[in-house]
Amino acid sequence: MRASPLRGDLPADDPARTDAALAGFIATIARHDEAALRALYDRTAPKLLGVILRIQPDRGAAEDVLQDVFLRVWQNAASYSPAAGRPLAWLCAIARNRAIDGLRRRREVQGPINEDGEDWVERLVDPHDSEGTILGRNALQACLGRLEALHRDCIVLAYCEGQSREDLALRYDRPVSTIKTWLHRGLATLRGCLDGAA
Repeated sequence: MRASPLRGDLPADDPARTDAALAGFIATIARHDEAALRALYDRTAPKLLGVILRIQPDRGAAEDVLQDVFLRVWQNAASYSPAAGRPLAWLCAIARNRAIDGLRRRREVQGPINEDGEDWVERLVDPHDSEGTILGRNALQACLGRLEALHRDCIVLAYCEGQSREDLALRYDRPVSTIKTWLHRGLATLRGCLDGAA
């Protein structure tokens, strides 16, 4: 007799079986099965917490994000389709997006501070430039503030967090070509503004 899908560890050496097990948990969660949610949590929480901690290093805040991730999974499990990608990738995308959302909310309250306590704007200034070529922080802040919100967010996430165009496309539910256009337009506007401020 085969073991229950809610028991035992995931097969570490068999990605196909791991994917099938995780997809099975998600499908069962879609029917509001709390045992399946607990099983999915037990098997994926350490990995997802690691993803969150790379973005939000405050352990307490990261654990709050993790709880939010599983609330999202509970609410949206029915929207997952194995044809759209591997289940762990889907879970990691939710974790990454919720962590970034948490940072964004904190930034709106405190200003743009990254995980090291450094201002996001400082990260966009090249520290290797000479003093004569570094634009004032206030000018950069002002120019970023003039960008459309989505363009600004994409630029910050791409250049400060290393998000790929594909990550941004998934996050904003847009085609990669649209993200490329946003980045291109946003950078062009930013450059023009900074040139004018120089």
